[in-house]
Amino acid sequence: MEDEETTLGLISYYCYEKYYNHVVNAAAGAQRRFSNEPIYSFFHAYGTLMQDHIEEAMGELELIRDRRDVSLCTLMALVYAEKKKENPDREVIQELDAKVKEDRKSASPKSLYYAGMFLWLLGRNDKAREYIERMIKLSNGSREGIILKAWIDLTSSKDAYAKKAGKYFDEGLREKADVFALMGKAQYYDYRQNYSGALEMVNQVIVSFPGFLPALIKKMKLLLSLQDWEQTIDAAQRLLQRDKNNLEALRMLALHSLCRDGDITESVKQLSNLISSLDILEPLNPELLYRMSLAFTRVCGRNEKVLEQTYRMVDRAFSLASGDSDLATELGYQMVLQGRIKDARKWYKTAMTLDETSVSALTGIIRCQLIEGHLEDAEQQLEFLTEIQQSIGKSGELLYLRAMLAVKKRRPQEEVTGLLNDAVDTHFSALQGLPLGVEYFEKLNPDFLLEIVKEYLALCPAKPPAQGQLPAPQLQHCASVLDTVVKIVPGLLQGVFLLAKVRFQSGDVEAAQSSLHHCLDQCPSHADAHLLMAEIYLRQGNFTLCSQSLELCLSHNFEVREHPMYHLIRAQAQKKMGDLVGAIQTLQMAMSLPGVHRAGFSSKSKNKKIELSPAYCVSVFLELAEALWLNGEQHEAAKVMQDAINEFSGTPEELRVTIANADLALLRGDTELALSTLRNITPEQPYYIQAKEKMADIYLNHRKDKRLYASCYREMVEKLPSPHTYLLLGDAYMNIQEPEKAIEVYEQALKKNPKDGTLASKIGKALVKTHNYVKAINYYEAALKNEQQNFLRYDLAELLMKMKQYERCERVLHDALAHDPANELPALTDDCRYLVLLAKIQNKVDKKDDALLFLQRARDVQAKVLKRVQLEQPDAVPVQKQLAAEICAEIAKHYTSQRGYERAVKFYKEALVYCESDCKVMLELARLYLTLDEVDACQEQCSVILKNDQFNEDATLMMADLMFRKQDYEQAVFHFQQLLERKPDNYPTLSRLIDLLRRAGKLEDVPRFLDMAVKHSSRARSDPGFNYCKGLYLWYTGEPNDGLRHFNKARKDNDWGQNAVYNMIEICLNPDNDTVGGEVFENLDGDIGNSTEKQESEQLAVRTAEKLLKELRPQTAGGLVQLHILENYCFLATKQKANVEKALNVFTEIANNEKDHVPALLAMATAYMILKQTPRARNQLKRIAKMNWSIVDADEFEKSWLLLADIYIHSGKYDMAGDLLKRCLRHNKSCCKAYEYLGYIMEKEQAFRDAALNYELAWKYGNQTNPTIGYKLAFNYLKAKRHVDAIDVCHKVLDAHPNYPRMRKDILDKARAALRS
Repeated sequence: MEDEETTLGLISYYCYEKYYNHVVNAAAGAQRRFSNEPIYSFFHAYGTLMQDHIEEAMGELELIRDRRDVSLCTLMALVYAEKKKENPDREVIQELDAKVKEDRKSASPKSLYYAGMFLWLLGRNDKAREYIERMIKLSNGSREGIILKAWIDLTSSKDAYAKKAGKYFDEGLREKADVFALMGKAQYYDYRQNYSGALEMVNQVIVSFPGFLPALIKKMKLLLSLQDWEQTIDAAQRLLQRDKNNLEALRMLALHSLCRDGDITESVKQLSNLISSLDILEPLNPELLYRMSLAFTRVCGRNEKVLEQTYRMVDRAFSLASGDSDLATELGYQMVLQGRIKDARKWYKTAMTLDETSVSALTGIIRCQLIEGHLEDAEQQLEFLTEIQQSIGKSGELLYLRAMLAVKKRRPQEEVTGLLNDAVDTHFSALQGLPLGVEYFEKLNPDFLLEIVKEYLALCPAKPPAQGQLPAPQLQHCASVLDTVVKIVPGLLQGVFLLAKVRFQSGDVEAAQSSLHHCLDQCPSHADAHLLMAEIYLRQGNFTLCSQSLELCLSHNFEVREHPMYHLIRAQAQKKMGDLVGAIQTLQMAMSLPGVHRAGFSSKSKNKKIELSPAYCVSVFLELAEALWLNGEQHEAAKVMQDAINEFSGTPEELRVTIANADLALLRGDTELALSTLRNITPEQPYYIQAKEKMADIYLNHRKDKRLYASCYREMVEKLPSPHTYLLLGDAYMNIQEPEKAIEVYEQALKKNPKDGTLASKIGKALVKTHNYVKAINYYEAALKNEQQNFLRYDLAELLMKMKQYERCERVLHDALAHDPANELPALTDDCRYLVLLAKIQNKVDKKDDALLFLQRARDVQAKVLKRVQLEQPDAVPVQKQLAAEICAEIAKHYTSQRGYERAVKFYKEALVYCESDCKVMLELARLYLTLDEVDACQEQCSVILKNDQFNEDATLMMADLMFRKQDYEQAVFHFQQLLERKPDNYPTLSRLIDLLRRAGKLEDVPRFLDMAVKHSSRARSDPGFNYCKGLYLWYTGEPNDGLRHFNKARKDNDWGQNAVYNMIEICLNPDNDTVGGEVFENLDGDIGNSTEKQESEQLAVRTAEKLLKELRPQTAGGLVQLHILENYCFLATKQKANVEKALNVFTEIANNEKDHVPALLAMATAYMILKQTPRARNQLKRIAKMNWSIVDADEFEKSWLLLADIYIHSGKYDMAGDLLKRCLRHNKSCCKAYEYLGYIMEKEQAFRDAALNYELAWKYGNQTNPTIGYKLAFNYLKAKRHVDAIDVCHKVLDAHPNYPRMRKDILDKARAALRS
């Protein structure tokens, strides 16, 4: 760093940041390089002086006091040094001051500049400004002077001055890039909260002055201000590569480990590195040691190991500056955090001795007095501090201490809540405008906020509110405080746990569990988290998991046996599972523990304090009483209840005992006594609302009196009118099916609390329940105009969608999305929901491409949500990942419907990244792999599914398909058999099995499974599913008429009807399964039967098919396309040129719209063949031949290969035809037509034995019903000299078709004659 200006900039930065040893070292280096410049000697002396080496510094200053440029600042420094001495010499100070005044008159601009800088570094901004303004005047606008003036104004704590600083920095940068000015401009942007602008400036410094490390430090801090932890850590790592002991980078890494990851071990290691580096780089800088420790102390959740390190730092600072009361106060605070109250008190007293006016030390003493129970002393001191608060400003901590005193003096809840609310508001007001950074962590002080949350929680019921009841208002305050804490410091597990507790007590059990899972993932030994999880499972009725949580808790932390909560939850689970004796023993054990009999007191277990709220203490008594009563020990139960009354008399919990007495009366069946007990609780008392709710419950469920049930809630509203009681009354009306009255009450509640979106939502839902949809829509719209909560938009959009008012729904959603790009997590999650709903709407109105666009936008937004949620709400990650997976799966479905299979695979895989165990997505992906003929990938997916769910039907079916493709038919059938043996009438599986057995060439096995179904159910023969399967089997075995009859029996069924009708149409259009459009066999059977008769039967079949087509009601876009194709196949069947051309146009349009649509391409080829345009047909068929086979279009692939083979055979290309036919047989071993074509090729090549073998298979798989194949087989047997076989086949054909032409004359007679000779 050769440039002198840059060196001076670096030293100025170190001075500003109070890195005094850095100043000494940098100045020493500069002295060596720029030996004639006295300013570096001055800074060397300044750094030495600030480290309290006063004599040494004064010696250095004396050497340069006569150097013109630095004489003024040197004299000022000598004055300052003299004043720092323990016994300053007044005469020397006066003499030096006089010299300063004298020299100032004739000082050069340079001298004034350095004097101004010295004054600025001492924090005397106004005096510094005087000197610099004079210097600027003398030097006609010196650039250096203007830059320093900008720094002075920026750091003057006066907004009016600070705002002008930017203009001065710009002026200073006009001539050239100056490192001190650029860093100042960055600082200015930082002050104005323009962090991006500041970052731009810093990047400019890094590019122009690559060796200037402070720029990298500033960049790291700015990245944190932009809340980008990832890049902040990257910047810290880069800094450490350049300077392995960089203090700011080491602090940042340690903070990251603590705040973000909650990794105590790593954080302690990095803190230790930081302390070692401080020892090396700043060994005599107590203020820096103190500053570096503050944030860690406040964010560590009172972790002993971290506090050990921070105590080391502050203790060392105090040993260097034992007269600093702030350090003594901090040591006292650290003692409080460690629970060492006596030591804390000593330190606070030391601080008061050092500085009698120290408010923070006095506050610490009051805290100790409150903890130790010296309430009178604490109250006096608090009164004094409250009085002087006007002059010292409001303090959140003071308000909190007043709340603590109010709690201990059992003042009304409202007073305590008010003080806590004020404490929170005051505390957060100090954070306004402060960017995320080290100072923010210090001032946020999560530890203090958690203490406030605990006080709030002590005022709330320990259990979640009943259905329809609002949670305690304090919980809302807790949630907003904890949301901030968890967002900023997600690594603080105590915050995550308390958030779970708040959510549980608010009734949001799912969110509570999510937080607890996160908590236990990070720290499996978190006893309180296990206990709360057990309590949640208990409430959900999941007693096995409740017991498991308790066992886990015990295995991780054996001391939990001394926690009454553990026994209480265990006993409740035992009671629910019917083990009353066990529950009684457990509760008696809990009763013997310290803390239970002195309600609300805490017990100590091996130095660890166990807090037990009075509410839980009461629960132990009440649970024991109930368990004894249920076990028939009424006398013992009464004794326990009496103990409870004595124990809690005069406390708010006394009324819970009264309500429990009413419960016992109910158990005895004495509803009157229960009601009279509850009537004694008056509106002034706590638990009045719970008592009234209990009375209402008795009226509704025991007396079945809806009128008196509602009257209890009406009385509540009369006696305690509040939004909460109105809401309860409205919910009561909803419970007894009187939504009209509920709406009236909700509307009254809304007038009292017009901004309550929950109420607005309830009114909307009540209107929907009364089927008053139009009014509900109008209501939602009016509520939105009044700018109520945005979530009503979603309710409105959903309602409009249900009512099929798609355009209005779309408008509402577009309005919701019409805002500037959002970055806040709630806004992003809302946007994502809106986009997903918009995509649904587009699907409903058949705008598939728009739907895809909205889904992709939703995916992008959800990616941002996931990035933010991991930092701000780690417990909500699973829910958000599930939504991301659903969005990806929807996109994949869209691509699947468009036959974009590769893209669909990509999105299903992405869905599995978010939710790797999502069975539905895995199934869809497996199906896709099957479609793409990627057998191994499909098998892998199915194996994973079956590992998690061995009886998964879809995966088993797919496995069977796979085994079939691998030609492992036994395994394939085995998978189906497994399903059918468990449930023989599982007809969807049976229909798949029949198709599989056909493709495996084992149709003869089908009757066994059909028989199993008949034996399993006497009604099987009339079941549409059975008839469908039987029809399928008969059709495949060459009995189309019988097949048609069975399909007809399934035709009207909701599940089987549509498929049955499709099959019936196919049979009508092609009963003999001929190759439609084929020419090879066209003229062979020309003289068989009466051609006029055959034409009439074909026309009748076409008319039947047309009638059946009207019954089809396809539900999907693919189904509609299939319907259009079948309709036009009817035109093809007429063989009339005009009809065929008309159909061809439709097929061509479909093929153009739907990429690689095999059925449409096959239909086009067939039409071309009928029109005798063979080359065009061949082109389409070749396209299909190049495609990958898929199970979806299996039959169409087969028909297209057969038709192409027919064309090749007709033109004598037997080899090419043979390859296609073998391909047919690879995918369907029962394909008669393929064997028939192969037989024909062999026959033409005069290989009669081979021809006979192929015709034999065609005859076998056609169930020996097709006379044409029988004739060809007998003919080739004759040619192959297998005369007996030829005669047998002739007899079979003639038995079924006595008049079959040429059979007797051409084959039977010749075979007999050959045998005779």
